[in-house]
Amino acid sequence: MSFRRGDIPRQNHLPVLSLLGMLLAALLGSVVASPVRAQSTLPLTMAEAEDLAQIEEPGRIALEAQAAALNERSVVAGELPDPTLRIGLDNFPLETGDFSAEGMTKLMVGYRQTFPGGETRSLSLEKYALLADSMTENAATRSRNVRTSTQNAWLELYFLENAEALIRESRPLFSDLVDITRSLYSVGRTKQQDVFHADLGLSRLDDRLIDIDLRRARARAELAEWIGTDAERPIATNFPRWDTVPPLADLQQGLTSHPAVLAAEAHIGASEADVRIADERSKADWALDVAYGYREGNLPSGESRSDLITVGVTFALPFFSEKSVDSTLTVALHERTAARSSKVRLERELRRQLDAEYAEWQELSRRIALFDAEILHQAQNQADAALLAYQSDAGDFADVMRANITFLNARIEHLRLIVDRAQSYAMLINLGGLNQ
Repeated sequence: MSFRRGDIPRQNHLPVLSLLGMLLAALLGSVVASPVRAQSTLPLTMAEAEDLAQIEEPGRIALEAQAAALNERSVVAGELPDPTLRIGLDNFPLETGDFSAEGMTKLMVGYRQTFPGGETRSLSLEKYALLADSMTENAATRSRNVRTSTQNAWLELYFLENAEALIRESRPLFSDLVDITRSLYSVGRTKQQDVFHADLGLSRLDDRLIDIDLRRARARAELAEWIGTDAERPIATNFPRWDTVPPLADLQQGLTSHPAVLAAEAHIGASEADVRIADERSKADWALDVAYGYREGNLPSGESRSDLITVGVTFALPFFSEKSVDSTLTVALHERTAARSSKVRLERELRRQLDAEYAEWQELSRRIALFDAEILHQAQNQADAALLAYQSDAGDFADVMRANITFLNARIEHLRLIVDRAQSYAMLINLGGLNQ
């Protein structure tokens, strides 16, 4: 078979098209995957972690759904009971089977509307509305607690990543000390004990790095509970500037608007509505009855029989419910007392937490100031002096190791204090309603 110039066999198109398809798929894959990779390596700030934790948070959503359900129930509780319709045939003669034979025979259509006694409906509406408010405030409390837990997990990861950086920054020095001691030992200028001491110091640093890896995995798991896979992203270096707090009295005043306290107040209101509902049970329910009766046939005078209308009011007679009413009222009174006592206990607990966190924040601030002003400088000077003395054959190698380990520990402890103070501030945000 021959081909004209410019003709290409059809079977040769497939490899070309296949190659183009593979290139296009690879290109699209790189375009789609690159944002994912960029997202996974983008540093995670605390503010972003807080936002991620609040998105579709199941605990808060469940409480909000319960609040919505209670709101709907309040609407139902405020409505009248469904009316009843009665259709019947009254006094129909069985012997004759004639609808018009007897004057008492009639076709009845009746309507009854029942009215609960007293203010039961309005009080029930108020009760469920208050329970809905309580559940809404519980959802706000959940939101605060989730934010605080997210902040604490993020801060813990910040500490661990920066503590690891401090250890890795110090590791070359300890590695150099190992090399120096081995070199000096080879020429007889130091003891073998110094070599062992240097090796042990370096090994202890490596052990601390392993421990940090373990603690960091746990901290990421805690953060992942709130933000999912974003917890695997590196922690951003920008640290919240939470260096000042308002007076304790202002924070204590903020406790009054804490959503947990507002939820307790709404629950007390609902229990008080229950007391009034129980008291209203002593008032009888009543019903309005309206009926129309259709009759056929004539009177003896020859006139047609008149249709009939019946109107009546029915009252319940609570002769046998006195004990039930008293028991229901007693239960409601006990529940109201329990709700009030729970609010007092909650306020005391929140006040205790606030006072303790405020005192801790103040003490941590004093310690940080002392580290900044004295301890870090003193530890560094001691490490420099010990190394200089050892290099001049005027000091002991053990002093060099102790001084450098002390300096490293001081830097890590300083970092720990800064993070602890930030975690304490996060609790003050939760309790006192501070703005971040």
